[in-house]
Amino acid sequence: MTGAANINIVLLGVNHKTAPVELRERLAIPTARLAEATRFLVGRPGVREGMILSTCNRVEVLTCQEVPPPDLMKFIHDYFSVDTARLKPHLYEFREREAVRHVFRVAASLDSMVVGEPQILGQVKESYSVARDVGAVQGNLDSLLQRAFSVAKKVRTETQIGSSSVSIASVAVDLAKKIFGSLEGTRVLIVGAGKMSELAARQLIAHGAHSIMVANRTRERAARLAADFDGEAVEFGSLYDVADRADIVITSTGAEHPIFRREHGQTFLHRRRNRPMFFIDIAVPRDVDPEMNRLEGIFVYNIDDLQSVSSGNHAARAREAEQAEGIIAREVERFAARRAAVDVAPVMQRLRLRYEQARETELRRIEARLKELTPEQRGAIDVLTRGLVNKLMHAPMQAINAAAREGDAETVERLGKMFDGAGGAGGENEPD
Repeated sequence: MTGAANINIVLLGVNHKTAPVELRERLAIPTARLAEATRFLVGRPGVREGMILSTCNRVEVLTCQEVPPPDLMKFIHDYFSVDTARLKPHLYEFREREAVRHVFRVAASLDSMVVGEPQILGQVKESYSVARDVGAVQGNLDSLLQRAFSVAKKVRTETQIGSSSVSIASVAVDLAKKIFGSLEGTRVLIVGAGKMSELAARQLIAHGAHSIMVANRTRERAARLAADFDGEAVEFGSLYDVADRADIVITSTGAEHPIFRREHGQTFLHRRRNRPMFFIDIAVPRDVDPEMNRLEGIFVYNIDDLQSVSSGNHAARAREAEQAEGIIAREVERFAARRAAVDVAPVMQRLRLRYEQARETELRRIEARLKELTPEQRGAIDVLTRGLVNKLMHAPMQAINAAAREGDAETVERLGKMFDGAGGAGGENEPD
């Protein structure tokens, strides 16, 4: 694929196929830190645009790079403090056309642990939103990701890829049935009110589970989810006091370290008089210490364990996946042709410079009043004004990218000039 001069699209990552959960959890980024990590990424020399996707099954760094390219391995080493020599054999790297193909496949759920699952598209959109809000996504990545969302919709509309998928939730139910024989009368504890936990709980209730308890660090969220199941919200601080009442524990928190350890399991078994407990650990990093699996009567399955038994409906999914791959291949060619024909990067760069100059001009205008503020308050104003610039630029960027997708270079340039003039003060030859 030929692209903007001296600009390359590069993706570096690990996923459930290339790295075990104990390695992936070293790279996992909590939602609360995603904006910080994205800013750190685009702050690296040579990274023009960037986005980070971090889920239980993958951590991927998508960048638009200048030439010569930056050292993304150094970014991983510096941000995650990991031994890159140990990590390197598990990493994959895609460039240009192959990077585009990979992004399309991920968004369309063809690269997921469970092919056809719908959650991944929402996760990609969330990462895109965070990157856009911090100004890390501009012309090149914006057009790529907008196209990826359209391709994902096309795949789901034109194939039956989603209807034949086996969910992690259904796998968990099957495993629970093997352990308990029947789920009739079993009690379920959800720790962390995430979407996958909710789906697993719904499956368990549908197959006979008796009641649901929900523990979450945010009490209100736990109460809302518990109400959906006519269940009971419990205080997160009381977790170890109530966990032994559950036969099945589904855990998916954002904790950086295990919240259930071997000593907890021993206590639970003692209180339960050795009746078995089943832990479904969907979190990355893991919520349940693997040592708990050594206790007789406690069964722990993490996200990788669930993958190994999620082979149901494989033939049906393979047929639909083959059709979806054909759609992806055609869309990659179309994207490549359009990107080669219309380069929006110079227009976007000029537009952002104009808006940023206007922002800085206005800040200089009130500099005397800002001196009375604390560094934290000045930082908050900086974040606020940058956010406003990003929001103001969103509509122009969408319009320019829409014209670029149609191969209309003339309209791209005309829109660029129109919005360039709307950016306000701040041209380099204009007075402050």
